[in-house]
Amino acid sequence: MSDSRPLVIAGVLLAIGVIFMWRGFEALSLDRLIFGVAGLVLFTLVFLRSEFGLYVVVFSMLLSPEFSLAGGLAERREAAVRVEDLLLVIIGVAWLAKTAINKEVGLVAKTPLNRPIAVYIGSQLIATLIGMVAGSVKTATGIVYVTKYVEYFVVYYMVVNNIEDLKHAWRLVGAAFMTAAIVAANGLAQIPRGVRVSAPFEGDVGEPNTFGGYLLMMLAVAAGLAFTAETVKLRAVYAGLVGIMFVPFVFTLSRSSYLGAIPMTLTLFVLFPRRRVILAVLLAVGVIVAALAPPEAVTKRIKYTVQGAGGGVGLSAAKLDSSTQERLESYEAAFEAWMSSPVIGRGVTGFRFVDAQYPRLLAESGILGFGAFCWLIISLISAIGHVYKTSPEPLVRGLAGGFIAAIMGLLVHAIGSNSFIIIRIMEPFWLFAALIISMPGLPQKEATPTRPAQKLDAWGKPLVFGAR
Repeated sequence: MSDSRPLVIAGVLLAIGVIFMWRGFEALSLDRLIFGVAGLVLFTLVFLRSEFGLYVVVFSMLLSPEFSLAGGLAERREAAVRVEDLLLVIIGVAWLAKTAINKEVGLVAKTPLNRPIAVYIGSQLIATLIGMVAGSVKTATGIVYVTKYVEYFVVYYMVVNNIEDLKHAWRLVGAAFMTAAIVAANGLAQIPRGVRVSAPFEGDVGEPNTFGGYLLMMLAVAAGLAFTAETVKLRAVYAGLVGIMFVPFVFTLSRSSYLGAIPMTLTLFVLFPRRRVILAVLLAVGVIVAALAPPEAVTKRIKYTVQGAGGGVGLSAAKLDSSTQERLESYEAAFEAWMSSPVIGRGVTGFRFVDAQYPRLLAESGILGFGAFCWLIISLISAIGHVYKTSPEPLVRGLAGGFIAAIMGLLVHAIGSNSFIIIRIMEPFWLFAALIISMPGLPQKEATPTRPAQKLDAWGKPLVFGAR
């Protein structure tokens, strides 16, 4: 009888939803009605089978459209809402409902990142609440964006709590790379049009810098797996993914992504000593091609950085391009705003748009938020590094090493982008973090329902559910 309880409750919830929609049919437009029905179906499926929700999240990360709540470019970036945001809300509520009924599922697993995550979220929330009181933050806007930051960690805990075995984990890795291949193919199709390559469903104005950061991360992870694959076939698959993603990466013309590629490559060089010769040869070929026949768009983009409107070349602010000048001016303004409230900042969205992670973090959440962010990243690198050093599985070590390289690249990418709060980068980022931290303790095969296998975290300690 207890086994049928979730089915009964899911059926009741679905029936209530259908009745509600039927009564309000005249007030609903057709598109809202369709989305409502789809939401109820998704809720029911996730309630019955959490794994389904994970796949929906993975494929929607780069393949969900967005709509804007504001007009201008900066405002559009700030107020962009994706269908994926709504999907995460539905999936999250279904997951919470399931955990409330089935105590064995667990709400929050105890992992090495629990405290840093809690402190980081707390720092953003405290700064924003104080900003609301001080008048620097609009109540609705601040809460919406703190909630969006929490979304990334919902992905993390959904994965940690619901991964069943290693095969399940690798299926999610495969789904993530399938999504990457799709968006990379879309990027390749954009190149002949002579535009900066961006991800699909970006609205009227694309975000090449965001797409560059995403590809930077996926390139690093794919390279780590290619370096450690034990069969020629698997090595060819991951090497092919690197090739497919590298071309659109170049044509994003994202200077922050180009800079991030330097520490990413150096990290791969350090972590995979047996592949240094291959990496050195590939780099040499890349340098030669770039020197002899560089893509014209890339050459123009790099030169544009130090050329003013008159074409003069130099490093003075007057001769830098307008985009770089505006970014430097926004850095200066952000630091001035931070000095006015150095401990807690002005709150999330309490300062104007700044397209750079570190000055924005200081301006919005002060030393408290910046310190919490540093603690979170250091803890993450430590946990992933432990998996890299201790895992007996070559592919797991490759995944961990590639992800460490991705972190290093994104830390530099964040100089010219809000890399660690952009949903299209952070959701796959925390997906990989959860998978790698979970992998050491996962069984090879799915555990039987009567005796579930004990999961271990990155340090080899049991994952404890229901932890606060």
